[in-house]
Amino acid sequence: MKFEKIRLEFTHQERVARISLAAPKANIVDRAMIGQLDAAFIECGGRDLNAIIVSADGPNFSFGASVQEHLPDQIGSALKALHSLLRRIHEAPTPVIAAVRGQCLGGGFELVLGCDLVIADKTAQFGCPEIKLAVFAPAASALLPVRVGQALASRLLLTGESISAEEALRYGLVAKVVDDLEDGLQQWLKSDFLPRSSSSLGYACRAARMSSRRAVNEDLAQLEQLYLSELMSSPDAVEGIRAFLEKHPPQWTKPAIATRE
Repeated sequence: MKFEKIRLEFTHQERVARISLAAPKANIVDRAMIGQLDAAFIECGGRDLNAIIVSADGPNFSFGASVQEHLPDQIGSALKALHSLLRRIHEAPTPVIAAVRGQCLGGGFELVLGCDLVIADKTAQFGCPEIKLAVFAPAASALLPVRVGQALASRLLLTGESISAEEALRYGLVAKVVDDLEDGLQQWLKSDFLPRSSSSLGYACRAARMSSRRAVNEDLAQLEQLYLSELMSSPDAVEGIRAFLEKHPPQWTKPAIATRE
């Protein structure tokens, strides 16, 4: 398969796979990119690896999923494709490490939540802004409580705010915050992954993913159904998406309360 929106490389004597989002500066996680990411993980599944790195070109990891693909005629296939990718990642035979700089939002953040570990530099910002468009993030709703607990999950999902790399580190979402992302990543690979048995790392992944695998295999299916069957039947969800695309204030079925800055 020809990759146009990602790049797949094998380094460290082909013991590390590097999958890079290659559509900067936004690195929008649309259906085309999701399909290429899925193909890359299939390729990695047939190799003996010590780590898979998911990183991104440019100053930002990802601004999120394609808003255009959240319209009613496209959202079903787009959502199912992303959720299928997350299940694929959870079957990866080796640790999957997200390397994040800059904005990591929406569908891009959900991609990161599907990884086992996260390393970030100090510019990284993590958030689920979907509620601002009158929708919610199914994969983040399934995975955030597993990764960081219910309190922070609810805060991010219900307010749409972002948190810094340092705050994400305090909550355990990020494993390491470094000054130089590439140097920090290479040092981590050298100290904690390349010296290990690739076979044993695979078994350790299966064990460590027990709770998150349950979230993507069971909870996510219910959330996907809630999104497609109920949320997208509500006029406000469609209005929120269209208002964003058409660049005008949304008109909710129940008027919003005016606020002053």
